[in-house]
Parts: sequence; structure tokens; C-alpha cells
Amino acid sequence: MHGDHGAMLRHGRIGAAVLFVFALAFGWMGSRIEYAFSSDPLGPRTFPVALAIVLAVLAALNFLRPGRNEGWPRGATLVGAVALPALVCATGLLFEPAGFLVAIFVLTTGASRAFGASWPRSIGAGIAHAIGWYVLFGVLLEVQLPAGDLFKSLLKR
Repeated sequence: MHGDHGAMLRHGRIGAAVLFVFALAFGWMGSRIEYAFSSDPLGPRTFPVALAIVLAVLAALNFLRPGRNEGWPRGATLVGAVALPALVCATGLLFEPAGFLVAIFVLTTGASRAFGASWPRSIGAGIAHAIGWYVLFGVLLEVQLPAGDLFKSLLKR
């Protein structure tokens, strides 16, 4: 562990503040998901907004009462720590233009790479996750998933 106790508390509070801002952004993006009310009474907004609320509450608690924290990550760990929230934001932004399958593929492939998987394994995981989550949500649970504007325009031709 590096640094003094005050620095560790400060690191924890900075991390909590970043997570809180991330939760607000994620909740805002989730609340903007458009859907036909008749497709699902809860709609696709429910899960991301609920997740954002839980994250915001936990981040606020961690800010008010930070626990024992390690120093800032370095090297590959820092890259992964920055890459994952960026990938989640990119996934949220990709849902409408690129669709569910592409967004989940990008998220899983990027997360796999951030944790050190090779390109072939990352791509394989991305394909498997995209198909698996589509089968679970789109087929079994019959949730209306975005096909993506890109694919809608290609299918209309």
C-alpha cells in the first residue's frame, strides 16, 4: 500500500465521485431509451435506471464513509480501469445506431482485451456473449431489443 491514510481516503472519495458521475450519466442514457409501451410494461429503461440508482447510492455511501483504499492503479490495471467505464458508455451510445448485438459484441470484446485476453479469444467471447444475451433477452424473455438504425436501413434495400 502506498501513501498515507489521508491520501487513501482521498483516493476513495475521488473514485466514489467518479462512480457517482458515471451513475448519473448511465441513468440519464438509460432513461432516454425509446420503446413502445405495449411491448413490455416495464420497458427496457427499467434495468439501466435501476442499476444507475444502486450505483449512485453505493458511490454516495463510499464517498461519505470511505473504507481502506489502495493507491491508484498503474500500467495495465489502470488501462482496464479506464477502459471498462468507457466501454459501457460506448455500448450505451451504440445501442440505437448499431443495435444490441453489435453493442454487446463491442463491450465484451473490449472488456476481454482490457483483462488481457488475446484478440481471437476476445472476439470469440464477444460473439458468444452477443448471441447468448440475445437468446436470453430477445428470444426467451421476449424483450424488444434494438436492431440498430444501420441494419434497418440495410434491410430496407
